[in-house]
Amino acid sequence: MKTQIGLGVLSIPYVLSVFGWVPGIILLLAVAAITTWADLEFGGRWKRAHPESYSVSDVGSIVAGRWGREFCGWIYFLYQVSVTGSAFIGLSTALNAVSSHATCTATFIGILAVAAFILSSTPTLRPLSIASYVGLLCILSAIFVVAVGVNVQERPAAAPATGPWDKQLLVVGNPSFQEAMLALSNLVFSFSGTPSFLPIASEMKNPRQFKKAALLCQGVVTSVFLLIGIMVYYACGVYVASPALGSAGPLLKKISYGMAIPGLLVTMTLCTHLPAKWLMLRLLRGTPHLTANTVRHWVTWEGCIFVCVLISYLFASAVSNFSSIIGLIGALLGTFLCMQGMAISRLYDEGQDIKNGKRRNWLLTSWCLFVLAVGTFITVAGTYASVVSIIDVYRTSPGAAWSCDDNSGSV
Repeated sequence: MKTQIGLGVLSIPYVLSVFGWVPGIILLLAVAAITTWADLEFGGRWKRAHPESYSVSDVGSIVAGRWGREFCGWIYFLYQVSVTGSAFIGLSTALNAVSSHATCTATFIGILAVAAFILSSTPTLRPLSIASYVGLLCILSAIFVVAVGVNVQERPAAAPATGPWDKQLLVVGNPSFQEAMLALSNLVFSFSGTPSFLPIASEMKNPRQFKKAALLCQGVVTSVFLLIGIMVYYACGVYVASPALGSAGPLLKKISYGMAIPGLLVTMTLCTHLPAKWLMLRLLRGTPHLTANTVRHWVTWEGCIFVCVLISYLFASAVSNFSSIIGLIGALLGTFLCMQGMAISRLYDEGQDIKNGKRRNWLLTSWCLFVLAVGTFITVAGTYASVVSIIDVYRTSPGAAWSCDDNSGSV
């Protein structure tokens, strides 16, 4: 649940404001259905059929050999460090809100990079799994405080301070192609925790419980996304902020961001730890140093964490707009990891079954081809929309990179 409910939930009200009630909810349920299948496919059926798989790169190796290993592995690596970068932005926004912009935003991001290095150094997922319970509770509490608060207060923070105002709630929105694809990419990002499901399944005490855990996870995640999106969009309409925590008034914004900080810290830590572990496995696989308590083991481990944090820091400092950055991650990297990759791996196994004399399941083949087509379209169109959005940000704010400006009031 923590790999799914993190930064993405903060963009759901924005997605509804772009598409309107009906298309927004339909698209949310459609993405939830596709990613639920991918989650079950990845951590469940594929893991049982190929127990030697630990990460996405292992899947690529089985399907396409060395080139598949390298391609899938680096896509996974870049996705995770990009999510950490977006967590830096979310956390810097939270720290600016809570402290009333006590210092330069670039300084906050630098401090968070140091924190990520320290917190991610734990060698196993066990301490992080415990922290994830706390992080999940904190992020849910924060977003529900905002959802209730904006429905109780007279008007959202971005609405005109005085005089009449109109939420402009829409049953069906009328976005431009670029606006629609950016919002859809944000939605895909919200559900793109799929690549983390395989390493989590690999470290479970009882992997047979994975299917039940994954279905429970997706049921709760989808319900929370719907509830939060509907409540906040109903209260704010076109004045909804992204991240959604900025939709509340000054006091509620401080409270909600303060409550969200532990949850965002856990997201930051998880998404630094997982790619660092992938990188270490890649460097030390086949050597005794992979599991031995040696100097080479610990130097390699800390070095991998440092590389991940450095890339995340550079990414967060260079691209400072929340919606644009998670849209880019969702479209360019997230879709392959939770849509096309799963469809290709399932088609590969089906091809092996046919070679062994089994009949083709045409319904499953059609579904995989559909997921492959949808994912590819979102990758191309969503990346275009996100890049255009980032260019627009730099056109209006040329000094956005490594900026000291307060980002807690941005929408």
